[in-house]
Amino acid sequence: MAIDQHEHAATRPGPEQVTRTEVLRASPPMFRTPTVDRVTRVHPLVPVVLFVPAIGVLFALALGRGLGVGTVLLLAFAGWAFWGLVEYWVHRIVFHIEPEQGFGARLHWMVHGVHHDHPNDPLRLVMPPAVSVPGNALFVLAFVALFGLGSGLAVGVGFVTGYLVYDVIHHALHHHRPRTRLGRRMRELHMRHHFQDDTRGYGISAPWWDRVFGTAPERPGARPR
Repeated sequence: MAIDQHEHAATRPGPEQVTRTEVLRASPPMFRTPTVDRVTRVHPLVPVVLFVPAIGVLFALALGRGLGVGTVLLLAFAGWAFWGLVEYWVHRIVFHIEPEQGFGARLHWMVHGVHHDHPNDPLRLVMPPAVSVPGNALFVLAFVALFGLGSGLAVGVGFVTGYLVYDVIHHALHHHRPRTRLGRRMRELHMRHHFQDDTRGYGISAPWWDRVFGTAPERPGARPR
């Protein structure tokens, strides 16, 4: 990963001082001001507490506009599918633009590079509410503008649900050993993104988009495409 070595050398533990496990779990500060830096660390239950009620409110408001339950669920499914595309392309295009130096390198490290340097930091695996709340709100407002109030809110139900599922899955892939075949496969794909090739495996909660766009992680020994 391209990061600003000068900026972060003081905060990154040296290999002679700590184990690799400790480095992967480390949580270096992003800001010198402790109060500001504290905002960058989020307990994994925070998205659940914030977005489960929000999803319920959106669902109720969509029903209140005269839409049937089936219609709301169908539109919500469309919103969930769209979230998968947003997740893939934001991860691929926004999170993995990697300037070599200067402010751009610093910004990239804060947005996503820190996660690749320290992927097991338990408090930097879900998006801070300062980003996730206005981000989701803007998408819901866009859906309302495009499809009308009722339908837009229904699409928003699925989109916000997709975002919440993404946050929960991302945390689980880093901090839990899945017992199901699907869970183990999703964890394998995400770990390959971190430790094998970070130019592949951009879909986390919707890994099928990597198949669609030709960026699926490859198993060792696979023939080059």
